[in-house]
Amino acid sequence: MWLFLAFLVVPLIEITLFIQIGGAIGLGWTLLTVIVTAIVGTYLVRQQGLRTIDKLRSSVNELHDPTEPLVHGAMILFAGALLLTPGFFTDAVGFSLMIPQVRSRMFQALRSRINVASFATGPQNPPRRPGRPDVIDADYHDVTPDDKKPQGPSGWTKN
Repeated sequence: MWLFLAFLVVPLIEITLFIQIGGAIGLGWTLLTVIVTAIVGTYLVRQQGLRTIDKLRSSVNELHDPTEPLVHGAMILFAGALLLTPGFFTDAVGFSLMIPQVRSRMFQALRSRINVASFATGPQNPPRRPGRPDVIDADYHDVTPDDKKPQGPSGWTKN
C-alpha cells in the first residue's frame, strides 16, 4: 500500500514543482537545474560511496559489525537513484540522504526496529549429524598400484 501511494504522490509533487518553478524561473533554467543536480549528485554519490566502501572494508578486517556501513551504502545508492531521477522533490530527498548525520539518524531509527540475532565471520562449523562418535564419514578411492604391466597401447589413445 505504501509503495502504491509513493508511486502516486511523488509524481504529483514533482509535476506541481516543475510547473511552479518552471513558471518562476523559466524552462531553460529549470532544465539546467535538473541537469546540474544530476551531475553534482553523481559526483557526491561516487565520493561518499568510496568512503563508505573503505569503512566497510575496515570494519570487516577488524571483525566489527558491518551493519552500519552497509546501511549507509544502501542509503547512498538510493540517494543516487533519486538524484538521477529528474525532479526537485526527489533531488531534495536525495541530497538530504547525502548528509552523513541524516543517514546516521535514519540508521538509528531503523536499528531500533530491527533485531540482529548474531554476527559471525569466517567459515562456520557445519551441524554434526547424530551418530556414533567413533565413526568418521568420508569418501575415498583406491590408489594401490596395479601389479599387471600394460600390454599394448597405454589406453590413452583409441585405435
